[in-house]
Amino acid sequence: MEREVGRDGASPLVLDLMARCPHLEREALNSGPAATLVDVAGVEAWAVSDPAVLGPLLTDSRVSKDPNRGWPAFRRGEIVGTWALEPWVGVHNMLCRDGADHRRLRSVMSSAFTPRRIAALVPRVEAIAAELLDAMAELPTDRPVDLREHYAYPLPMRVIGELLGLPGQAARPEFRAIVDGVFASHLTPEESHANLRAFRETLDGMLETKRAEPGDDLTSMLVAAHDSGEEGGSLDDRELTDTFSIVFGAGYETTVNLLDTAVTGLLDHPAQLARVRSGEVAWSEAAEEALRFEAPIPYLPLRYALEDIELADGTVIPAGGPILAAFGAAGRHPRAHGPTADAFDITRPDKRHFSFGHGAHFCLGAPLARAEAAAALPALFERFPQLALAVPAEELEPVGSIVSNGHRALPVWLAGPPR
Repeated sequence: MEREVGRDGASPLVLDLMARCPHLEREALNSGPAATLVDVAGVEAWAVSDPAVLGPLLTDSRVSKDPNRGWPAFRRGEIVGTWALEPWVGVHNMLCRDGADHRRLRSVMSSAFTPRRIAALVPRVEAIAAELLDAMAELPTDRPVDLREHYAYPLPMRVIGELLGLPGQAARPEFRAIVDGVFASHLTPEESHANLRAFRETLDGMLETKRAEPGDDLTSMLVAAHDSGEEGGSLDDRELTDTFSIVFGAGYETTVNLLDTAVTGLLDHPAQLARVRSGEVAWSEAAEEALRFEAPIPYLPLRYALEDIELADGTVIPAGGPILAAFGAAGRHPRAHGPTADAFDITRPDKRHFSFGHGAHFCLGAPLARAEAAAALPALFERFPQLALAVPAEELEPVGSIVSNGHRALPVWLAGPPR
C-alpha cells in the first residue's frame, strides 16, 4: 500500500482507531501546522482542523472527493480490499464524486429533504418520541436506564425507516449490527469488507421489496431513478445500492450521536440545563453547542489534492495526497472559539462547526437531524424532569470509532439518583 510521506520527512501522528483519547488528538492537531501528517490505519493523510484552513479547502477546486480522480494509490488498486476504511472512499454515491456526477447523484435525494417534507415529518418525530418516552416511563426507576438504547438510537432509526418506507426492515437487530459495523473503524480489512458485502446484500433485498411495493418514500424514488433509464439522470446498479446506503449511514448515526452528546452535555452542566428548561436559552442553541462540542462524525475520510497545495503557513499538501477533514477538532479549535473552546457553553454567541460538512457536500440530512433534536430534547426533559447521569460524564465509554462519536451506553436515572 502506498504511503504518502511529508516532504519534510516528519513522522505521522498515528490516530487511535478506537478513539480512546480524542482530546489528546484534538490538542495535537489544533496546536500543530495548518495540515498535520497522520496515519489512518496504515494510510498517511493530511489532517486539517483549523476552520480558517479547512473551510476553504472543502470548497477548493484543487481538492477532489473522487479517489479515482485524485488518489494514485487507489487508481493503482493498492487500497481496495486492503484498507479497513476503504468502504468510506470507494462507494459509488455522492459522497465520493465531484462536479456534474455529484450534482446528479445528490439531486436524486434532494427532493426527499425539502423543507416541506421535513416539516411534514415533524409530527411523526414527535409521535415516535412520545411512544418511546411512554415505554421508558414503564421501566423500573431503581436502576439505571441506557438512554442511548431506549431513546437516542431508536428515534432516528424509526424516523429514517419511515422516510425510506421500510420501518420494519430498518429496525431489525441484525441489520443494526451490520450498520454499526460500517462505523467500526477498528475492524480488519477482511472484517470490514465482509461487513460491507453483508450490508449491500441486505440493502439489495430491501430495494427489491420496495420495487415490488412502491410508495411515496425515498426508497421508491431511488428505485424509480434507477429503473427510469433517463439519460443523465438515472442510477446504475452500484449507484443505487450505494446511494441507498448513505441514507442509512448519515441518516441516523449523526442524529443518534447528537442526541447522546446533547443530553450528556446538559446533564453534566445542570445550570445550563436550567436555563434551557426555563426558556432563557433555546433548545436549538443547546443542540448547536453539542454539535460544536462533540462532532457526531469526528473525521471524514477522504479528500485528495489534485495538485500541490501550499497553505498559509507554508505547509504543502502534495498532489495526490489524501486530506482528512478533522471535524471534531475543528469544533474545538482555539483560533475559532478562543480559550473556552474546550468548554460546553450553550450561551456562547459563536457556535460555528463543521459537523454537517461544508460546501457542495454539506449534509442533505442536516435539517432533519436538527428537527429531530428540536422535538426529542424538550420532550425528554419534560417527561423526566429529574433525569440524571448514573455515572460521571468522564467515565462514559466512547463508541470506539474515528468516524462516529458517541457513547457505547448512556446510563441515566429517570427519576433522579436513589436516596
